[in-house]
Amino acid sequence: MPEFVFLEQLPAIAPELGLAILAIVLLGLDIGFFGLPPLPENQKYRIGYVSAIGMGALALTPFIWAPSSSPDGMLWGGMVAHDTLSQFFKVAVLIAGALTSLIAIETDELREKGEFYLIIVVASLGACLLSASDDLIMIFVALETVSIPLYILAGFRRGDLRSAESGMKYFLFGSFASAIMLYGFSLIYGFTGQTNLGLIAEFLATPEFGDNAIPLLVALLMVFVGFGFKISAAPFHFWTPDVYEGSPTPVTAYVSVASKAASFAVMVRFLIEVFPVDLVVEGQRVQDFWVALVIAGALISMTLGNVLALSQRNIKRMLAYSSIAQAGYTLIGVAAIQANNPELGVAAVSFYMFMYTFTNMLAFAVVVIFAETNGSETIADLAGLSRRNPWMALAMTIGLLSLAGIPPTAGFFGKFFLFNAAVDANLEWLAVIGVINSIIALYYYLVVIKVIYVDRSEDDDKPIKLSLTAAWVLGVTSVVVLLLGVIPQQVFDWATDGAMALFV
Repeated sequence: MPEFVFLEQLPAIAPELGLAILAIVLLGLDIGFFGLPPLPENQKYRIGYVSAIGMGALALTPFIWAPSSSPDGMLWGGMVAHDTLSQFFKVAVLIAGALTSLIAIETDELREKGEFYLIIVVASLGACLLSASDDLIMIFVALETVSIPLYILAGFRRGDLRSAESGMKYFLFGSFASAIMLYGFSLIYGFTGQTNLGLIAEFLATPEFGDNAIPLLVALLMVFVGFGFKISAAPFHFWTPDVYEGSPTPVTAYVSVASKAASFAVMVRFLIEVFPVDLVVEGQRVQDFWVALVIAGALISMTLGNVLALSQRNIKRMLAYSSIAQAGYTLIGVAAIQANNPELGVAAVSFYMFMYTFTNMLAFAVVVIFAETNGSETIADLAGLSRRNPWMALAMTIGLLSLAGIPPTAGFFGKFFLFNAAVDANLEWLAVIGVINSIIALYYYLVVIKVIYVDRSEDDDKPIKLSLTAAWVLGVTSVVVLLLGVIPQQVFDWATDGAMALFV
C-alpha cells in the first residue's frame, strides 16, 4: 500500500527530516514559539550547543538505517539515492556542521547570534540532499539550498567591509557558475527528455545519442564548470582567497569542507551514472572526454594553489590556496575512475574528503581561538604560540602535517589512496606530479610550524586559555586525524562499500 511505501522510503531522507525539525527548534529558541519566550540575548550561545548536539546525533542515523532501495531502484520518484556512498558523505557534512557550531561559540561576533546556527543547519540540509541527489532537478535545488545560506554567512559581519565584499563576490561568482550549470542541465534534458541520472544514461546508450553527441558534451563541459566552482578547483577558484579571508572564520571552515565534500559526492555520482565506461561514440569512449577535463583541473589546481600559497602572509588566505590544491589532489581520484578498478578512485575521493573534514576543521579551530585572543590572522603573529599554549600549537601542527600528507596523520593515507588509485589507472605521471606538489606544499606548512615553535614574540609570556568547548573540539579532531593516520582501514572499507554501490 502507498503508505507503507512512504514509510519504507523515509530512512533515505532521515537526516534531512531531522535537520528540518532541528531548524524549527533553533528558530523557536531564537525568537520564541508556541507562546514560549525566546532565550535571553546573553544565552543565545546555547542554541549553538543544541545545533551541534542535534547534528552530531543525526550523523548516527546512517548507521541505524542500512541502505536499501525499491525494487526498481527508484526512491522518492528517483530524486534521491539511499546508498552507502550518500550515507558516507552525509556523515561528513553533519560532523562538519556540528564542529562549526561549536567553533562559532568561541567567537564573540557569532556567539549570541541564534540565526547563524539556524543558517548552518539549513546549509547542512542542502549539503546532505546534494550528497544523495540522483536527478538533475534535485541536484540544482540542493546545490542552491547549500549556496544561498553560504552567501549570507560569507557576508554575515555587516559592519565589516571585507565580509561584505566576500559575500558579494561569492554571490556573484556563484550565481554565474549556477547559471552555466543550469544551462548545461537544460541542454541535457532537452536532448534526452529525462532528468533522472539513470534514465539519462539509458538514453545515451541508444543510437540517438550519436546524433547529438557534440551538444551533450558541451553540456557536460558546462556542468563541469559548476562543479569546479563548488569544489574551488582552478580555473574556477577566483572567489576562494577573498571569501576565505573576509568571511567569519567558522564560516570559512564550513565552506572549505562541507560544501566541497557534498559537491565531490554529487560530481562523482553524476559522472559515473550518466557517462559510464562502456559509453562509446564513433569508436571513442565518452569517459575519455571528462577524464581529460578532470586531469586538467587537477594539474592546474595543484600547481596554482601550492605556488600561490608560498607567498601568503595571512593564514586564512594560505589555507584558501591550500584548499584549491587539495581539490586538485582529490581530482586525481576522480580521474582514476577510468581504471579497471574504478571503485578505488571513488573510495580514495571519499576517504580524502572524510579525513579533510576533520583536518581542516582542526586547523581553522586553532585560527579562530588565536584570532579571538590576538585579533590577528597573520602567520607572523603566530610566533611563540608553542609557549603561550602548547596544546594549541600541537593541534595546529597535527592539522598542518595532515594537510601536507606526513605520517602518522590522516593526510598521509589520504594522499596514498589517491596516488595508488592513479597508479592503478595507469596515470603514474599524474601521481608523480601530485607527489611533487605535495613536496612544494610541505614548505609553506613547515614555515607556519617553524613560526609557531621557533620564532619569538613579545607576547610569549601571555598564555592563551582554552575554554572547555574549544579544548574538546581541538582534542577530538586531533585524535580522529591521528587515528585515521594509524588505523585507516575501517573507514576506507566503508568508503569502498560506498564506491561499489555505484557500480552494481
